[in-house]
Amino acid sequence: QMQLVESGGGLVQPGGSLRLSCAASRISFRINAMGWYRQAPGKERELVARITSGGSADYADSVKGRFTISRDNAKNTVYLQMNSLKPEDTAVYYCNAESRGGSSWGQGTQVTVSS
Repeated sequence: QMQLVESGGGLVQPGGSLRLSCAASRISFRINAMGWYRQAPGKERELVARITSGGSADYADSVKGRFTISRDNAKNTVYLQMNSLKPEDTAVYYCNAESRGGSSWGQGTQVTVSS
């Protein structure tokens, strides 16, 4: 089964930036869409951003203009550049990848925005 490993989370002050990375391995089928989701305490997991293999991206309204998703198909890696971070962006961020074999999830990385 495909394995996804996230990195880049941490503690940042409001207005700061972080870049998340997610590398896929043990790939049996071509990866189609890759995305980032997040889950804050007491809330449901929500889509943050998603990008297709062709580079078409979608964003949650709450992050448009602040976050940018990108991917390197040769490295099977997806990135999330997060700028102008707000306390309400605090959550565990999960990487997701879709292929003919199904949907795979990473273990999550904590992002905390606090002064």
